Amino acid sequence: MIALALPAQDSGTFTPPGIDQMHLPAILPWGASDGFSKQMLLVILSVVLIATFFIAAARKQQLVPGKLQFAGEMAYGFVRNSIAKDIIGGRDFMKYVPLLFTLFFFILVNNIYGAIPVIQLPSFSHVGGAYVLAAVVYVTWIGIGIKKNGLKYFKLATVPSGVPWFILPIVVPIEIISNFLVRPVTHSLRLFATMMAGHLIVMIAGSGIEFLVSQENVLLKGASVLVLVGAIAMYMLEALIMVLQAYVFTLLTAIYIEGALHADSH
Repeated sequence: MIALALPAQDSGTFTPPGIDQMHLPAILPWGASDGFSKQMLLVILSVVLIATFFIAAARKQQLVPGKLQFAGEMAYGFVRNSIAKDIIGGRDFMKYVPLLFTLFFFILVNNIYGAIPVIQLPSFSHVGGAYVLAAVVYVTWIGIGIKKNGLKYFKLATVPSGVPWFILPIVVPIEIISNFLVRPVTHSLRLFATMMAGHLIVMIAGSGIEFLVSQENVLLKGASVLVLVGAIAMYMLEALIMVLQAYVFTLLTAIYIEGALHADSH
């Protein structure tokens, strides 16, 4: 943050950090590309952390669970019952629990990085990761719909039942755009935009505090306390949003899967 505030101090005016400051130099640069970045390292670390936790939690399966096993079972049960079973339904949900479980905790850990001092970088503040996850989900629910209903699925997904025939030329294009174009874009951008915006706000607040403290005016120095209070509030709000976005992304995935499975009854 000090490097961000120095130009503002030198010129006497505050220049807030921008998106460019969120793109850190590559850890291992190669060729003309960005190389191996901090985001890549954090993504790999998240897989190791998640795998280690749940393997350890399931290692000693006891009738009366210990604290670690209890935590693992609670985490698994939340995704299984509150997302998969409630949304997809008791008959079909089990085969999709692994996907939903993986998505939820993968996104959660990579988001929570942004609330951890020193690390302070949510992986999905860069749009590439969000696009990949949304693409996986997109291919999955379309594949489920085709497997269940054949190519008839595209008709079921774009032609609402009960709509008069003369309105269909208006409704069908809207349904095609909404379901097959807008849905994957909003699914990814919702995650990316909230992570990027929250992280950028915290960066601006941090550099703003440095700028105010560096000023000779006592009132400006005092105002830094107010900014600090606001920054702490925003930090806590960002942490809450990190958890909510993992839940929302997984919940929407379950909704899309349910819609593909039961397209003929909608």
